[in-house]
Amino acid sequence: MSSVDNQTRIEPATLEDLPMLIDLTMDLFRMEEDFEPDHFRQEEGLRLILEQPNRGRIFVLRTDYKIVAMVNLLFTISTAMGGFVILLEDLVVHPDHRGQSYGTQLMEYVLDFAKKKDFKRITLLTDKISAESQRFFLRFGFDYSHMIPMRLTFAP
Repeated sequence: MSSVDNQTRIEPATLEDLPMLIDLTMDLFRMEEDFEPDHFRQEEGLRLILEQPNRGRIFVLRTDYKIVAMVNLLFTISTAMGGFVILLEDLVVHPDHRGQSYGTQLMEYVLDFAKKKDFKRITLLTDKISAESQRFFLRFGFDYSHMIPMRLTFAP
């Protein structure tokens, strides 16, 4: 557990946090063009991570009464890097708490976590149309890749 200031703390999410995590991801997917919010799918995806910490971590920034931000980290192995890497997904700050440095505090925590655990790289996707999101990640040393994302989605 890490204390950010006297009123907030960053810690791993638990299954008890699931309802608040679902709400945050639903808010995020309402803003993104590539995804549709789906309560059931968000719940299942988050549960898969929370129940198996070897798959990844969900860290939350919380006050004593609610979660105000979350980040989802998925772990995999890169043959190019010769070790474990992180796919960063779903960094989201509750709409009522944006602009208060919570995203920055959470991102700094993620970078410290990755360095301490000897991860070789963090990869993320951000909205092409969101210059604000891109500037946010560039501030932390992320850079544009020559790779482009492609996906194949299997219908449920």
